[in-house]
Amino acid sequence: MSVLAENLDWGVGRKTILHDVSISVAPGETLGLVGPNGSGKSSLLRLLAGLKRPRAGLVTINGKSVVQVPRKALSREVAFVQQSAATETSVSVLDVVRLGRTPHRSALSGWSAEDEAAVTEALTRVDMLGHRAQSWQTLSGGERQRVHIARALAQSPRVMFLDEPTNHLDIHHQIEILRMVRDLDLTSVIALHDLNLAAMFCDKIVVMRSGSVFASGTPAEVLTEELLREVFRVTAEVNCITPGAGPHIRFTP
Repeated sequence: MSVLAENLDWGVGRKTILHDVSISVAPGETLGLVGPNGSGKSSLLRLLAGLKRPRAGLVTINGKSVVQVPRKALSREVAFVQQSAATETSVSVLDVVRLGRTPHRSALSGWSAEDEAAVTEALTRVDMLGHRAQSWQTLSGGERQRVHIARALAQSPRVMFLDEPTNHLDIHHQIEILRMVRDLDLTSVIALHDLNLAAMFCDKIVVMRSGSVFASGTPAEVLTEELLREVFRVTAEVNCITPGAGPHIRFTP
């Protein structure tokens, strides 16, 4: 499914947070959102997922405006993984991931074999099947993040939006989660801080600065030494170690 944002404006009160933002994501493509803190990445993700309404502009998924599609119907197609979530309720990992099946069930429907298979597959993909009976309260930050992603996968979405999904994860699970998302048969938009991970796993990158799109293109086109100096205020060397692969960034003191 394609994702298209045209001339988005959004803010809180009199403060403008996003201005004239336009992006497009082709079906099956993985797009990375990068930029300094406060550049508008998280706000843009919420607009794309239909969780917020823009002041101006339009977001469409597969040609349909996200603000006009009923929430439950949209949730059968779109999953959103936020940076973190907390609950004081005593629930198990399995309970949390089962919530991902809510958009596919009616109030009177029983738990089906299809639901069970979707949950089991989701837990397996994030390497948490062995923790399914464990209490949410006893999980580490990284384990909770993997459970969030499993819940989203249990929705069986065709589009996934992920806000800093590698936060709290060790490097092994950072790579495994991003590889898994890239290899899924869906369209994904991922906000990331790690530019090298973005270069490794994203087909395209959009660089945000001060609520607007500063640059957009392939990792090799976008992640240049000049852009890193101007947007991120760092000095770095950018090299393509493997022909055909994304660039590698080596930050210098």
